[in-house]
Amino acid sequence: MNEQAEEISWADFQKVLIVAGTVTRVEPFPEARKPAWKVWADFGPYGERKTSAQIAALYAPEALLGRQIVGVLNFPEKQIGPFRSQFLLTGFHTEQGVVVTTVERPVPNGARLA
Repeated sequence: MNEQAEEISWADFQKVLIVAGTVTRVEPFPEARKPAWKVWADFGPYGERKTSAQIAALYAPEALLGRQIVGVLNFPEKQIGPFRSQFLLTGFHTEQGVVVTTVERPVPNGARLA
């Protein structure tokens, strides 16, 4: 599927706070409508934040712990059932499930995507 995206400026891109963080905790989220985990990540100077992520199809909690992921930190918080999501865990939708965006080698938590 080819989607045409509106061209943006560098200033537009810089508005999105996309940073690396390390997964510190993963818990079941039985109240979620679709299979999901509650995920906490350490974003260094931005602190630890939590999110609900529909990644249970491809990832067990132990496979996520300690892994560096990529998150968007400056979306407004979102209430998902009884849970408050504080960042967007980025990934790619596939037929098998969402593949989490990770870094190729370790970077400091809070390092910004450039």
